[in-house]
Amino acid sequence: MLDEPLAIGADEDNHQVTAVISHIVRPGREQGYEEWFRGIAADARTFKGHLGVSAIRPRDHAHPEYVVILKFDHYNNLKTWLESEVRQEWIERLQPLIEKPEAIQTLTGLETWFSLPNQPLKSPPRYKMALVTWLGVFVTLAVLSRLLSPILSGLPILLNQSITTGLVVLVLTYLVMPRLTKLFKKWLYPTH
Repeated sequence: MLDEPLAIGADEDNHQVTAVISHIVRPGREQGYEEWFRGIAADARTFKGHLGVSAIRPRDHAHPEYVVILKFDHYNNLKTWLESEVRQEWIERLQPLIEKPEAIQTLTGLETWFSLPNQPLKSPPRYKMALVTWLGVFVTLAVLSRLLSPILSGLPILLNQSITTGLVVLVLTYLVMPRLTKLFKKWLYPTH
């Protein structure tokens, strides 16, 4: 069951949604947690709308927090997984491995590009997200346009644009935005 309600409007419930789940693993139980993660990830993949799952592992034993990033195509599909009996059985198996109950946050928009491990998942101000996103789109589009122009120039304009923008979104999501977020971390998330 979701610990916090997801604040989305009816018109937004058809967008991709990301759940960020953190677990504080008990010292010495890391191997058991890794086995648990492989098992629950395999079961999650069988659910409708599953788009991927990954884990950010702790760098040292002083901070034993694992962060699981789970993506679904729609909020309702994510909710079905989170509230499923299959997942509840996995959560019961998890209890001896963790120090406190899991924390779940859900993200539905551009803020997923700006999430950092071991950071509170509060989004940066919108103007900062807009500027970094603009920089990412500008650079990615400039490079991809130059590379793809000879290949796609003979295609109809809408097909050309469709392929180009699809590749831009993929490159932004998986390559550019994570690096820009790290590069501008101090500006996006100033310490108080």
